[in-house]
This record gives sequence, C-alpha cells and structure tokens, in this order.
Amino acid sequence: MGRRAATRERLFTAAIELIAEHGFAATTVDQIAERAGVAKGTVYYNFGSKAALFTALLEYGVERLATALRDAAAGLPPLEALEAVVGAELDFIGQHEPFARLLIAEAWRAGGGDWHHAAALIRERAIGAVAGVLRAAVGGGDLRPDLDVEMAATAVFGMVLTVALQWRTLQPERPAAEVHATLMELLRGRLAGDATGAGDSATASAGPGR
Repeated sequence: MGRRAATRERLFTAAIELIAEHGFAATTVDQIAERAGVAKGTVYYNFGSKAALFTALLEYGVERLATALRDAAAGLPPLEALEAVVGAELDFIGQHEPFARLLIAEAWRAGGGDWHHAAALIRERAIGAVAGVLRAAVGGGDLRPDLDVEMAATAVFGMVLTVALQWRTLQPERPAAEVHATLMELLRGRLAGDATGAGDSATASAGPGR
C-alpha cells in the first residue's frame, strides 16, 4: 500500500469511528485529523471537504462489503450462496462494526445530495449482491416464483445488519454460528414458501369438485 493510500485508510478509519460515535453533523475535520494522527490540511488535500470524505468512505466501505458478499457466493448453488452471503455479512459487520453503525445512523437519512447517493450506493452494490443470489434461486426453482426479489434482498440485507448489531452490542458472547443458523431458519421459511408455484395453492384453495 502506498503512502497516500495508507493516509486515506487512516482517515477513513478515524471518520467512520467518529461519525458512528457522534453523528456526521457533530464530527469535525479537526477531530478526524487528530484521531488519524495527521494535520488538518491533510484531510482537505485528500478529499477537499468533510462531505467529500464521507462520500468517499461510504464508497470505500460499501464496495468492500459488496465484494465480500459476491466472493462468498461465487461458484455456489443458489441456496448455498444465500447461506454464504448471510454469513459473509455477519462476518463483515463483526469485523467492521463502526462502519455498520454508520450505515444505520447516517446513510438512510431522508433528503437528497450525499445521503441520496449513499442510499443508492448501498442498494446498487451491497443489496444488489444479495438480489443476484435471490434471482438465481428463483430462476432455479429453489424459491417461490412470485418472490419480489428487490424487496426481499433489501429485507434480507437489513435484517442481517440489524440482528448483527444487536448481537454485537447485547450478546457478544453468543457464537456467530448460532446467530447465522437462526437467521437462515427465518429466511428459509419466509422466502421459500411453496417453491412449486402459486398455481398449486390456488388449485387447492378452490376445493374439491370445482
């Protein structure tokens, strides 16, 4: 890693920690520079402004998360890929908890500008990785054919994110494998439904002789 890349990494880490602790508005460039161990001017030299730093660190973090999800699913059958993706998201949050807190606290704000860009980034890259796995599972007949893939992917991503943060905050001693197993039990019941198709259930509901 080059000197500038290492400096940017320190700035990202400092900004993520501070924003997760205090919120974006209450975090100053002075605080970021002090925690990163650099001069204030280094922040402006690398990013131009606090807002630009926030946008850059979101892109950096979300891309790392999306890469972890895609890599986990690569080459696996759809349902195994779903299980691997859930596990990868849990692992990522366990390793990068301040960034996950930042996503919940800051990236889903109402409004436009950087906040809109952040939400779109998460949806396109991270949630998009989950959607790709679900779409393959629907196409392979493993999940119900009428599944709203985009909405389901958002639900899966958000559920894992929320459960992971609760686990890390309130039950850190609980094994990750146990949390993973509970999540998968919930997902199998809600996403799979009747994978043979809605037509079978409609026929059954019509009753005999109809």
